[in-house]
Amino acid sequence: MAEQKKLYRSNDKKLCGVCGGIAEYFDMDPTIMRIIWVIFALAGGCGILAYLICALLMPQQP
Repeated sequence: MAEQKKLYRSNDKKLCGVCGGIAEYFDMDPTIMRIIWVIFALAGGCGILAYLICALLMPQQP
């Protein structure tokens, strides 16, 4: 049986570990995820609000 993936905030963090956790979930480089997140933040500011919501809702990696 395949192990089920769970979304956690990562210990590989710059601020809260949101981008690192999402990058681990999708098996990609955390730096690329951070660049994508900055682009969303600069394109209207929706990335900042989404980051804060994710930082509050995502559990810390065990």
